[in-house]
Amino acid sequence: MKLSCIVTNLKYENVKQMLKEEFGISDRLLLKLKANQKIYRNSRIARVNEEVHRNDVIEVFLDFEEDNSNIVPTKMDLSILYEDEALLILNKPPFLPIHPSRMHYEDSLSNGVKYYFEQIGLKKKIRPINRLDRDTSGIVLFAKNEYVQECLVRQMKQKCFKKEYIAIVEGILEKKIGTIHLPIARKLGSIIEREVCIDGCGEEAITHYEVMKETSNNQSVVNILLETGRTHQIRVHFSYIGHPIVGDTLYGSCNNMTPVIQRQALHAYQVSFLHPITKEQMTFSCPLPEDMKTLLVCQKR
Repeated sequence: MKLSCIVTNLKYENVKQMLKEEFGISDRLLLKLKANQKIYRNSRIARVNEEVHRNDVIEVFLDFEEDNSNIVPTKMDLSILYEDEALLILNKPPFLPIHPSRMHYEDSLSNGVKYYFEQIGLKKKIRPINRLDRDTSGIVLFAKNEYVQECLVRQMKQKCFKKEYIAIVEGILEKKIGTIHLPIARKLGSIIEREVCIDGCGEEAITHYEVMKETSNNQSVVNILLETGRTHQIRVHFSYIGHPIVGDTLYGSCNNMTPVIQRQALHAYQVSFLHPITKEQMTFSCPLPEDMKTLLVCQKR
């Protein structure tokens, strides 16, 4: 994959300035491109301090190999929603962590992506863009190179990368459309649990929601749009307002469990973003998993 640009004016002093302003390439990536001789001016390897002139063709090749030996490849069935030279978009099942860990050294989604990359001859680091809890199902994006990762992370910071979820929560919400704007911090004494923190020590967290339907067993199906992406944000926010997610024992209670679903009933069903290369607006969605569908059978009011 390459980036290409024709110089149409003389506002850039050199190749480096043009690459940073035209493509948003970071200093870190620029160093790697220089080391791998992947920057070209008029079909010749360029130095970043070279002057640029009108009608110069500047190209950046992002195909250099990277060491990805830190992740063990594991064969698994991947549910691929979309793939091109920049992105791999998957529908993650529940009970599968995204990142390897001591407890899941060989059975995370990243292990499966590493195996898949090897099969297609792509020697790149494994770069998941969005995070989902182990038991949350839904859409996960993987960038196929560092430039794509940088672009998508920038979109998240600029709040133009949209993430929508469907959750089944306990109770009937009084406000059918609303925003939960409450800061979140790590709970004292825990390395996992988070909580709403209103004394100024938490990070800003904003969750927009709309009730889609209410069920006969006193539960609500909620569409959720995240404006921020704090750890456990949806689970913490809905627990705090008295409507924990069905099946969530960390932020609900043992009474929150049901034999139909053995996890929190939360699904990342849609993402929208600007494609880093084509600049096309992209939207992807995936249906509810079977356990959440089963939970809703015959429960519509």
